[in-house]
Amino acid sequence: MRHIVKVASAVSMALWLSACGGEAQQAQGQQGQAQATAVDVIEVQSSSQVLTTQLPGRSKAYLEAEVRPQVSGIIIKQGFVEGTEVKQGQSLYQIDPATFKASVLSAQADLERAKASLVSAKATYKRYGELTKTNFISKDDFDTAEAAYKEAQAAVSVAEAALNTAKINLEYTEVKAPIAGRVGISTVTPGALVTANQTTALATIQQLDPIKVDIVQSSAQMLRLQASLKAGQLKATEDTTVKLMLEDGTIYDQNGTLKFAEVSVDPNTGSVTMRAEFPNPDHVLLPGMYVRAIINAGVDPKAIMVPQKVVTRNNKGQAIVMAVNEQNQIEARPVTTAEVINNKWRITSGLKEGDRVVIEGLQRIRPGAPVAPNVVSAE
Repeated sequence: MRHIVKVASAVSMALWLSACGGEAQQAQGQQGQAQATAVDVIEVQSSSQVLTTQLPGRSKAYLEAEVRPQVSGIIIKQGFVEGTEVKQGQSLYQIDPATFKASVLSAQADLERAKASLVSAKATYKRYGELTKTNFISKDDFDTAEAAYKEAQAAVSVAEAALNTAKINLEYTEVKAPIAGRVGISTVTPGALVTANQTTALATIQQLDPIKVDIVQSSAQMLRLQASLKAGQLKATEDTTVKLMLEDGTIYDQNGTLKFAEVSVDPNTGSVTMRAEFPNPDHVLLPGMYVRAIINAGVDPKAIMVPQKVVTRNNKGQAIVMAVNEQNQIEARPVTTAEVINNKWRITSGLKEGDRVVIEGLQRIRPGAPVAPNVVSAE
């Protein structure tokens, strides 16, 4: 009887140990499966991407004219309101014309006297010409009459020129707008004495629509761009469209066109100036305003773009993305970033087409950990 009890006890113990071993193996298997963390990944794809660059610039009036007097005199009238639009040819100032009118009358009198002298000299010349045929006068007398006639003709021409000059000076007493645009502050008032071609402008007129923007690019940036184009990393673009970011961070609602680039580098700043032209119907842009121009730098035919949130930094400041290798394990992949375009980093090295990058679940993974990747759209 005791022998039977001992055998039963041994069998029971063996069954219990076997059950415990099976449960331990099952628990270990379940633990191994739990270590494969589910994450969302995107497959890296390359695509053609237009690259832009932001450069500093200053707005500048399309046309600018400083108004100066061309004759001397006293200002008797101002014909504009400061800060308003004026038309080309509009009267801005009136200089006292009294002395210039007198000069015109004097020049007219001189012209009449010269014409009268011409009539007399011409008659003498013709008469002497007839008399020389009959030898009633000498050849010397005829030559003298001919010279007097030509001098009288020249005197008339001189008098006409003097009259024309007097009329021009009289016309200059009315100072007119040389261009259409917005006139600024007047530096003189009626009663002020002005002189011809003085250094101080009476006022300045600026045409604001369209308006120019001078954009500055460093020669180093230009050389890097040229090197990228030469190496085939970028392709040149024919698009000359320029956008503007205003001082408050907003984007100007009118697109401009790049007109030309300077052919020399400024030795003081080491930069090259480019000029763009923008419509400015509402006069939002004013001369001297600081802006940032967004211009097309080229096209990357095989750009690798990843969302900004997948790029982190390690302790050394290197850019890192969490990639999934062929064994479905996490790799901390160092990458080189360029610029941000539409909330995506452009990657220039470290990733290639087909690589899988973790986009969701970054907080639950570490390098070397097994994962269960679920491919999702990059958008």
